[in-house]
Amino acid sequence: MAAQLTCITTISDLPDVILSNIIAAVSDVRSRNSTSLVCRKWLVLERSTRSSLTLRGNVRDLFMLPTCFRSVTHLDLSLISPWGHPLLSPTAVADPFLIAQLLHHAFPSITSLVLYTRNPCTLRILPPLWPNLKEIKLVRWHQRPQLSAGEELNMLFTENCPKFHSLDLSNFYCWTDDIPVALESHPTVAANLTSLNLLNSSFPEGFKSDEISSITRACPNLKELRVACMFDPRYIGFVGDEGLVSIANNCPKLSVLHLADTSALSNARGDRNDEGFTQEDAKFSVSTLIEVFSGLPILEELVLDVCNNVRDTGPALEILNKKCPKLRSLKLGQFHGVSMPMESKLDGVALCEGLQSLSIRNVGDLNDMGLIAIGRGCSRLTKFEIQGCKKITMRGMRTLASLLKNTLVDVKISCCKNLGASYSLKALEPIQERIQRLHIDCVWDSVEEFEDLDGYGYGFDLNVNDGGEASSNSAGSGNTFECEEDAFMFKQQKRCKYEEVNGHANGYSGRSWDRLQSLSLWIEVGELLTPLTAAGLEDCPNLEEIKIKVEGDCRLWSKPSGREFGLSTLLYYPMLSKMHLDCGDTIGYAHTAPSGQMDLSLWERFYLFGIGNLSLTELDYWPPQDRDVNQRCLSLPAAGLLQECVTLRKLFIHGTAHEHFMMFFLRIPNLRDVQLREDYYPAPENDMSTEMRADSLSRFEAALNRRSISD
Repeated sequence: MAAQLTCITTISDLPDVILSNIIAAVSDVRSRNSTSLVCRKWLVLERSTRSSLTLRGNVRDLFMLPTCFRSVTHLDLSLISPWGHPLLSPTAVADPFLIAQLLHHAFPSITSLVLYTRNPCTLRILPPLWPNLKEIKLVRWHQRPQLSAGEELNMLFTENCPKFHSLDLSNFYCWTDDIPVALESHPTVAANLTSLNLLNSSFPEGFKSDEISSITRACPNLKELRVACMFDPRYIGFVGDEGLVSIANNCPKLSVLHLADTSALSNARGDRNDEGFTQEDAKFSVSTLIEVFSGLPILEELVLDVCNNVRDTGPALEILNKKCPKLRSLKLGQFHGVSMPMESKLDGVALCEGLQSLSIRNVGDLNDMGLIAIGRGCSRLTKFEIQGCKKITMRGMRTLASLLKNTLVDVKISCCKNLGASYSLKALEPIQERIQRLHIDCVWDSVEEFEDLDGYGYGFDLNVNDGGEASSNSAGSGNTFECEEDAFMFKQQKRCKYEEVNGHANGYSGRSWDRLQSLSLWIEVGELLTPLTAAGLEDCPNLEEIKIKVEGDCRLWSKPSGREFGLSTLLYYPMLSKMHLDCGDTIGYAHTAPSGQMDLSLWERFYLFGIGNLSLTELDYWPPQDRDVNQRCLSLPAAGLLQECVTLRKLFIHGTAHEHFMMFFLRIPNLRDVQLREDYYPAPENDMSTEMRADSLSRFEAALNRRSISD
């Protein structure tokens, strides 16, 4: 019998064009690196299709600068070690012109650049080397150099980059006076700008009305504008009717407009018991909003995050829907009257049926019926955020989730008095199997407080068909609002009864959060994380990332309410590999605490205890701070607990640490990437201690790179 020849076809047999497109579609950095190790052909294809690169090496190690990424167009130099130290300066370890030429030789095709600009020499030398540069983002958390207004940006706005059209200063500390002066001094560069990001939280007061008018007048071709504003009428030059109208008149091509008060950018948490109204009203009218919306017909993304009352905005939002048909994303802060349906007739923001993302903050008069109307009218929402709305209850949020159960995958519920952790999770049961990203507050309302579904008092017939009519019928009457919720609850009743009979009842529906990949939590200082699973998040089989923000004043506590914070609770999530633990807004005593108080080192021990039990590969950690001395320093207990994370590959500490504490991390076997980032304002300037000295960081990195890594 003749031998049968078998032909095995592999992915390498594909034509180079197809294989190149496949490799180009891979976005994960480690996956791309693994791809390049398969064979030389794959190496060439991977290098030729990589368009973005972030350099993390030490500027002293110029011999290690990669020269094989000739096709890279986006280069991030803001994280080069030592972090925050000048990349190019006369006092650098190497000639700044030599470093600049080496970077240009290694990456000749750059069109997008990110720079940490602590020294003006960097702006003077580096950007002009790439004549095709189109986009630049400047980063700086340290103090501004002693230069005249606009002088620093004048070095950037040169004729050597004729294609320059995008500028991002959202993480660049400077004066608000710098921007208008520089733009007016270079009218050609300003006229070419199509994207300008000035949403910088380090601005103490934000841009005033005349400054916004000057900026928009100088940049008439802007398509994207993001600005931190001063809306508070108690300040001279606040943004009012004239400032808003000037934006629409000067920049009619805008498709993205973000206007946020500086106090909103600080992410300071409000009081859950706050009514949602401020003492002062914003000084712009509904007619002004209508005029602005009418002047921006191609608007796709709008943020108006004001920290003063904007009342009776429903009619303006109805005009927004008519005049801006392409609008897909909307965020409103301190807007009142956004949804107040009468006799089931939709109004306000509920008429913006094309929205895919909606965020509302501190809407004092929004109740359950208004929220349900939003669910009916905005039937395409994939992302929904609600913050500081006191009148919202579980019933309204649950009904909205039922109405949007086919689209909603990203939800944030924060600072709502009637929506603690358990109630928030109970409200999201209709989308429990679909949701991918979630934020809740760890306010532990008791599970026993839940009312039985039979006793909800809705007054509706639960035996109705789930026909999905509630989300599509905008002119219904009677009880159309709740038909989706009633049908879902009827099904849940039958499910719960079945589970009770079979001994599987636990107070919830019994389903898991199958698609939940990212979880964000806010928790008050001193509270424990251990009730998280009992609140309803016990089964999250695909949860990969968790972000925990701890906020409050430790000085008001003599000691925590338990021995440990409860990170061991996260062992319930088998796929968890990335964590952000943010204690940056936790305030305490960095040095010796008064009698009866704990200093921050003991609080760090409390929060980090048990972290070594988790199988984390990436960790971002913000140490707590002492604002009196502007210090965020890793303590000895924290360093000792972090070294127990034996699976870590990346560790980023957003603060400072002593050199001998950093050496603890050399005991983590597979740790590849460690960095101290003082990315908060004002970043400490004094580098005389080993916490911030460049030589100390370089010695640690050299010791880290000398180790042998198994993979």
